[in-house]
Amino acid sequence: MRVLLSTYGTRGDVEPLVALAVRLRALGTGVRMCAPPDEEFAERLAGIGVELVPVGPPVRELMRGASLPSDADLDRYRTEMVEAQFDAFPAAVDGCDVLVAAGLAQIAARSVAEAAGVRYVYASYAAVHLPSPHHAPPPRPGWPEPGTTDNRTLWEWDAQQVDGQFREVLNARRAAIGLPPVDNVRDHVLTDRPWLAADPVLGAWQETPGLDVVQTGAWTLPDERPLPDDLVAFLEAGTPPVYVGFGSMRPAEGIGPLAVEAIRARGHRVLVSRGWADLDLVDGRDDCFAIGEVNHQRLFGEVAAVVHHGGAGTTLTAARAGAPQVVIPLQLSDNPYWARRIAELGIGATLDGAALDGAVAGGELLGVAVKTALSPETQARAKAVAGRMRTDGAEAAARLLAEAGPSDRTG
Repeated sequence: MRVLLSTYGTRGDVEPLVALAVRLRALGTGVRMCAPPDEEFAERLAGIGVELVPVGPPVRELMRGASLPSDADLDRYRTEMVEAQFDAFPAAVDGCDVLVAAGLAQIAARSVAEAAGVRYVYASYAAVHLPSPHHAPPPRPGWPEPGTTDNRTLWEWDAQQVDGQFREVLNARRAAIGLPPVDNVRDHVLTDRPWLAADPVLGAWQETPGLDVVQTGAWTLPDERPLPDDLVAFLEAGTPPVYVGFGSMRPAEGIGPLAVEAIRARGHRVLVSRGWADLDLVDGRDDCFAIGEVNHQRLFGEVAAVVHHGGAGTTLTAARAGAPQVVIPLQLSDNPYWARRIAELGIGATLDGAALDGAVAGGELLGVAVKTALSPETQARAKAVAGRMRTDGAEAAARLLAEAGPSDRTG
């Protein structure tokens, strides 16, 4: 059996499929992966012996600016991505029995699987990306917002927006390979039996008519890498610091320094992760230390709290480590959803980045959030939640794929 995995996005989109690939290979299943052509992803896949089929432009190029691309550029990127997938996927899926597509930018995957006669599985990393009356759809940059708060109406609007963006280009390419047109692009991509690669404690699915969701648990691997010596020395030199990092995202101007000063004002040391934004907020004082890419699984067990943007991977890793969290979500994708879940579970605090505009008021709000996260009650709940979380999601998903075997059905 051979599986093609496909995603497009930042490290948070790629790493779950890396975990699934490792578990599939351990079961004797062949794997190749469609992913962005960024050098770090190519090196990561080469390190686990998985062939990379590059699709689309490097993600770092798209994330390089101080803000998201313009609406017109986003529209063009999305259309070009569909064309790039239809060009690359047929050769990539050749010889495969299953195509697993994960994330939002996978419009062509099911059509290519259909044409090749192979099984298709769609996987989401967060419940909020799947239609349900229990939650609103996540923000989609570049698309207009409807003037309603009713979840059902919002999901209907979301489907209309997806159709407006993709239906013409999708159906033109389907016609070219002898496939009939689709009427609802979003639901066509998701199928009526999507998989949810999220921890059921941290992000449970609520039953919804019309969707038979398979929740496998989050797809991760244990990370055994040691921490760098200079980081260990900093950790051992004083009380546990508060971590500040925004991963592959670029926070709003001034939020990084504001967070550092708010943490210092509460008497805590600070650990700054540079991330893709290349934050470097160290000013020579010995209470602040900057790091690059390190083992977060090991690190988050050594910090007092984690301040971050609400990415699925950071949220999950901090929660598993029992570290309280302060989430400053970007209004993008699943970030607000994970911020809400942290607040609902009582394992941290969340802040609207727009409310932090202004050094005095913003610093006070951040200070209160850090105080809440470091309270004994929040710390106790964070430890309790960590004890209930699963770690076998990738293995469970790999076994589901292997046990089902090749088939031309979806789900």
